[in-house]
Amino acid sequence: MRITGADIIVECLLEEGVDTVFGYPGGQVIPLYDAIYRKKGKLRHILTAHEQGASHAADGYARSTGRIGVCIATSGPGATNLVTGLATAYMDSVPVVAITGNVPLSLLGRDSFQEVDITGITMNITKHNYIVKDISELSDTIREAFYIAKEGRPGPVLIDVPKDIQVAEYDFEPFEPKKVEPITVHLRDKDIEKAAKMIKAAERPMCYIGGGVIRSDASEVLNKFLELIDSPCGSSLMGLGAVDACSERFTGMIGMHGTKLSNMTINNCDLLIVIGARFSDRVISKASDFASQARIIQIDVDPAEFNKNIMTEVHVVGDIKVALEKLIACIGEPLDHHVWMDKLSDNRRRYPMKVTSDSKRPKQIIEALEKVLPEDSYIATEVGQHQMWAAQFLHTHRPRRFLTSGGLGTMGYGTGASIGAQIAHPEARVVNIAGDGSFRMNANELATIARYRLPVIIIVMNNHALGMVRQWQSLFYDKHYSETTLDTPLDWVMLANAYGVEGMRLGIDDDPEAILRSAVALGRPVVIDAQIPIDDKVYPMVAPGASISDMMGFIDMDLEG
Repeated sequence: MRITGADIIVECLLEEGVDTVFGYPGGQVIPLYDAIYRKKGKLRHILTAHEQGASHAADGYARSTGRIGVCIATSGPGATNLVTGLATAYMDSVPVVAITGNVPLSLLGRDSFQEVDITGITMNITKHNYIVKDISELSDTIREAFYIAKEGRPGPVLIDVPKDIQVAEYDFEPFEPKKVEPITVHLRDKDIEKAAKMIKAAERPMCYIGGGVIRSDASEVLNKFLELIDSPCGSSLMGLGAVDACSERFTGMIGMHGTKLSNMTINNCDLLIVIGARFSDRVISKASDFASQARIIQIDVDPAEFNKNIMTEVHVVGDIKVALEKLIACIGEPLDHHVWMDKLSDNRRRYPMKVTSDSKRPKQIIEALEKVLPEDSYIATEVGQHQMWAAQFLHTHRPRRFLTSGGLGTMGYGTGASIGAQIAHPEARVVNIAGDGSFRMNANELATIARYRLPVIIIVMNNHALGMVRQWQSLFYDKHYSETTLDTPLDWVMLANAYGVEGMRLGIDDDPEAILRSAVALGRPVVIDAQIPIDDKVYPMVAPGASISDMMGFIDMDLEG
């Protein structure tokens, strides 16, 4: 059938199983929005308050479902407003497809109104990008973009479509989407056998897992692997939920704001098995001291991660789920490391996640939240102290339930991500844990939450400061609080009410459980202004350049008596 380029875009989206797109219309995507209008009932469009919100919503949709999130923007500022969201998705390996409009082909390169070279701008923050200059290539480009976004290590892909390509007509033939198969071309038996031999020889194994486990849907096989080799397991921020936080094998987050238990176990193990994780600076800190007693095996689909920050002895290249299944088969009989696991139990008792006396209120709020939320709820966060408190004190039981910006550290991410998660899971409870500094970045998305009556709960951990920066200023810059005090007389409850969203106050001395329970019971959007002391800190903490075993702010129960 002969249809317009705009209709081809919509037909390809439907062909790929897309049911929801997030976006904001503009002059160079009017034909595309007209095509979307004609497909009402088949393709749902969520109008965000800003294109950055659309990109974060597509990201949250993708992270919480494992499917590809889609966002749309017009040319010029509409396209550039997607950049932060695309970079966020790129750093955390999230499959997002962004579709932008552009000026007609005849006006490209002429500094036309609202013209930017968005493919040039996003070249380093997308897995791949395209500008379509021939309508005969449009459908194949979209199909290829969806395949690339999901194949191997996932990531964002951008398709720029000039306006005249959207209005031109071309023959469209339906096509069965190419199935994404696990990458195993470089998964060699000799690497599996060498890794298995090292695992069998180890006396003190430790697994360090990352977001790659979740992206490859390998959580179930990972847990079988941990049982088979009788090993503890720690996680990066992105890996939270891959192993149940209440598992006796789980030691918690690793690194700068990880647990003392995880960091000690890493530095005392004789074999470290790194699964779907990169050696981020926030994890390894002082590289020369990281896992210095251990031989290291790294399993990853992306060979670019090998020996990038830490030298490793064995590399297993390929899909994590398939690699772990092969390792399980190669190892065969269960291993016994009861002495090592007993030592872990002793250290778990000695080094609990117990905070110092001046940082208790955030922990109280998060523990109260956990009591009132269903276990299958979704948590999004902004970036800062509140993000680390959520990672430390919430018990994430399942993959894809904890949505946060790890690699880029994007303030303002959580509000959009919570919209995407709530759209994807309308029956679930979705909570965005925010800081007052982060929330003000994209608070305009309250308009989206109100428009679609999304029952998202936003908890603003309000310390009237850019808390994480202030913490560093306090500890390392002689308390020079340069531009980190947020003393604007902003009333979050009144702001929420102005958008038509319920606002609640949680004072320093109020019972958080009672207020949070009432918010959950409402079943509609709520913003909670949760006051916390300005100098509450995220502990434990590793100082910059220190070994991850050298942590500030932990409590030694043996020394306490």
